[in-house]
Amino acid sequence: MHAKESFIANCAVVTISDTRTFDTDSSGTYIKEALTAANHHVLRHVIVPDDGAKIKQLFAELKMEPLHVIISTGGTGLSKRDVTYESLFSEVKQEIPGFGELFRQISFADIGTRAMATRAFSGFLEEDILFFALPGSKNACETGMKHLILPEMGHLLAERHK
Repeated sequence: MHAKESFIANCAVVTISDTRTFDTDSSGTYIKEALTAANHHVLRHVIVPDDGAKIKQLFAELKMEPLHVIISTGGTGLSKRDVTYESLFSEVKQEIPGFGELFRQISFADIGTRAMATRAFSGFLEEDILFFALPGSKNACETGMKHLILPEMGHLLAERHK
């Protein structure tokens, strides 16, 4: 294993939802458990409503913490309440377009053409925090974590800090 692949990251998990609680947040809990199982440190697990101002305020606070990675779940669809993309895409200073492209490609194999409705995205925030925005379903989070995020997170962080 290369050193860059064994990078241990400080992470935050953010669930964006009007309906989830810590008792019902299976997606956020899954992400937290997957990160922990991969030996990363989850410093924060937060639930924030689908409200652009509250989402932006939370991310302003998170950017002040000693985080390497933030992974959000929820709000990437097309309903009127789905505001993750509108709230956070402008915060990305360097996009990783391949993440969204690959996520939709992998999802297409599972759910067919419905995969085109996700606006999952990734990139680096200005403080060099790697950010992934995943859909709210646990299945989508499993897809993103298993196939993309966990295999490449250390590599992406190492590349950013060269």
